[in-house]
Amino acid sequence: MASVTIGRVEKYFGRTHIIKGVSIDIADGEFCVLVGPSGCGKSTLLRMIAGLEEISAGDIHIGDKLVNQMPPKERDIAMVFQNYALYPHMTVRDNMAFSLLLAKQPAAKIAERVDIAAGILGLHALLDRYPRQLSGGQRQRVAMGRAIVRDPQVFLFDEPLSNLDAKLRVSMRTEIKELHQRLKTTSIYVTHDQIEAMTMADKIVVMRDGVVEQIGSPLDLYDHPANQFVAGFIGSPSMNFLPGVVRGGQVVLRDGSLLPMPVQAKAAEGHSVIYGIRPEHLDIGSDSQGLATEVVVVEPTGADTQVFTKIAGVEVTSVFRERHAFTPGSTIRLQADASRAHLFDAASGQALVA
Repeated sequence: MASVTIGRVEKYFGRTHIIKGVSIDIADGEFCVLVGPSGCGKSTLLRMIAGLEEISAGDIHIGDKLVNQMPPKERDIAMVFQNYALYPHMTVRDNMAFSLLLAKQPAAKIAERVDIAAGILGLHALLDRYPRQLSGGQRQRVAMGRAIVRDPQVFLFDEPLSNLDAKLRVSMRTEIKELHQRLKTTSIYVTHDQIEAMTMADKIVVMRDGVVEQIGSPLDLYDHPANQFVAGFIGSPSMNFLPGVVRGGQVVLRDGSLLPMPVQAKAAEGHSVIYGIRPEHLDIGSDSQGLATEVVVVEPTGADTQVFTKIAGVEVTSVFRERHAFTPGSTIRLQADASRAHLFDAASGQALVA
């Protein structure tokens, strides 16, 4: 195990600036998730850590070693790819053992390592099968087993669950997290799925356009987003955003509706702002409280009900644990919890915190 330190790393493809001065400290044994929309640079950064992409500027340390010029095989890392990258002509056993064979490890040691990894991942019954005889989840377990046998200092995961169906993704992310808790190996995981990030990470790094927007624990990012982008990206359903202006200690929306000033926010009179409120922090108001809204769509999921309405011309999502008999076209009143609401500067998107 080892820490990973990324210091002001830059990456250019020709004249295109892809990674723009990224700095991240990942502690020994930590599970760090790089998350962001497609094209934000997260996979490129992971490939730079792995040694599959050159570093244009800055430094990457694995433990106390500077690895900028070090070839991948000398970095003591193991990578799990999105497409499994298994050899189709080799059995599961041979796929898992292949890297150790290349390293000229003794046969007894190879057999022992494969046996240990197969036991951890429940692969003993599959060791003599070929990849074509396995399901997607089984193939991904084999790919993880191939990484485990190397006993690396750092695991790198490049969107390993994106090819799996929704139910299997849930079970596999649990397996990966459980595996990390057992092995306690430093892990860096790339995904565009913020649910994976929230459920698996010790630390989340939110990226956009080659820069880091915010770093923190899952709940820290959820409760205290640094800007509107992070607030909208983290959380499902995503946060509602309502443009308005601060007047008399309240936020006045475009149609004249009034919202209470968020308890933890501060903004000057006349400041153009974006009012942020998460769907679960909207409650049903009484006849005299809250904003009157028209129901557009109702989506019952069993555990809760998502209701889509419009406020000041903006579509708003609400989530209710209780069951309500809402119908499209009906009018309901929604009340925002000011103690959990957020305020962002309309121009910069930065959070306005008291």
